[in-house]
Amino acid sequence: MLFSRPAAPSPRPRAIANWLLLVALMVLLMVVVGGTTRLTESGLSMVRWEPVSGAIPPLNAEQWNAEFDAYKVSPEYQKINRGMSLEEFKGIFFWEYLHRLIGRLIGLVFALPFLWFLWRRAIPKGYGPRLAALLALGGLQGAIGWWMVASGLIDRPDVSHIRLAIHLLAALLIFAGLIWTALDLRALARNRARPARMTGLAAAALAILAVQLLLGAFTAGLDAGFAFSSWPKMGDQWFPAGGWHQGWDPVRNAIDNPIVVQFIHRWFAWIAAAAALMLAWRAQQRGVKGAAHMIATMVVLQISLGIATLLSGVAIPIAVAHQAVAALLLAGLVWAAHGIGAVRR
Repeated sequence: MLFSRPAAPSPRPRAIANWLLLVALMVLLMVVVGGTTRLTESGLSMVRWEPVSGAIPPLNAEQWNAEFDAYKVSPEYQKINRGMSLEEFKGIFFWEYLHRLIGRLIGLVFALPFLWFLWRRAIPKGYGPRLAALLALGGLQGAIGWWMVASGLIDRPDVSHIRLAIHLLAALLIFAGLIWTALDLRALARNRARPARMTGLAAAALAILAVQLLLGAFTAGLDAGFAFSSWPKMGDQWFPAGGWHQGWDPVRNAIDNPIVVQFIHRWFAWIAAAAALMLAWRAQQRGVKGAAHMIATMVVLQISLGIATLLSGVAIPIAVAHQAVAALLLAGLVWAAHGIGAVRR
């Protein structure tokens, strides 16, 4: 019967892999919507964290006015958006609400099938704890998101760029974990029982990309992309005079100074690109040609979008595409890393 529990395990690795890839696609969508939320300055429009009741948006004029009145108390309204109309508020509310709604949907799309596969004893041996860890990371990510938003509801009308970076990197860690686990399960379905292992080159390339993603999050959180809209120079100089804050230590400048953050993000990108292409070359040698071609394409596209983002004065569609391609580049590196590790076995 459909709802009876099998007497013996009946693993379904391919079905679980396809489900995980669906969830990864939803996480990619959430990253894109999250980037749009940040770029449209919409992230502080919802000043309460209501994980359950917050799933229902305002449905009438009274509820909208109550939501707007709550926003009017926030530092963002008091210091930046004073005088905003209700219709303008609805515009920024939409993106933050959509971002949170997708997060809730991801939780349901992951948790309910996970419980079903668990009940049906369909999860292959050794994968239950890994899937449970991914579910726990998803729950933690929701808490990190509110922790980030809360940083902009006290005194300053902006979220902490450090908390923003943690929020983005946590999302991308879940994204990468979903893809890696799905690839392991697909290999298992092809009778390759042992999971792939991370090689040294793959780990280094992923670590370098993680640094670049961190710098990108700092750039977004500090609005550093607006500092200079020229390329390759910053204005008329490679590094603007007075751009380095005197008396600040190098680490503080690299984290909190928008000019320095933009400068590092610009040029560290070439190191990240070289590391990614080196991994692609290794994947090509090992026969993982699809991943190699994906990485090469995403590197060229990502650099082009990064330059276009600057030259356009951070046009929202271009900047959002830049963030989306960063996630796709990560997916390509995970694919290549997994393929190389599997071939080694």
